[in-house]
Amino acid sequence: MRWRWIPWNELSRDDLYAAIQLRVDVFVVEQNCHYRDLDGLDDRAFHLFGDDDDGLQAYLRAFPTDAVYPGKQCLGRVVVRESARGTGAGRELMAVAHERMAAQWGPGPIKISAQAYLQPFYESLGYVVVGEGYLEDDIPHFPMVRG
Repeated sequence: MRWRWIPWNELSRDDLYAAIQLRVDVFVVEQNCHYRDLDGLDDRAFHLFGDDDDGLQAYLRAFPTDAVYPGKQCLGRVVVRESARGTGAGRELMAVAHERMAAQWGPGPIKISAQAYLQPFYESLGYVVVGEGYLEDDIPHFPMVRG
């Protein structure tokens, strides 16, 4: 997998299109969830792309401290193409994100809004639940923090 860490102002149209297409393919179509993907936060983020010869396989966006949550860095829109699941792509995506975030903004706590079924995955990466579960777009989530 080739990893690219790109700030908003350096994203190409093709990169942005690929990211939005993968997000919609998984979060809207596959998960049958109608929500507003374009939430006005992409321009505050760095975008991590995991590509191979077949195109974009894994993606997330990452935010510096205070951009989304007070006193915490944040990552979200964590997504792996269905055909790449079970290959370690998700674990590698998160490891690269943690490295890039620490290099870009220093060590600090990272907060996520995790889909409940992925709680064990995130716990295996050092995240802990820090509050009550809630519904986000009719999907159960937990607030989780690492570090």
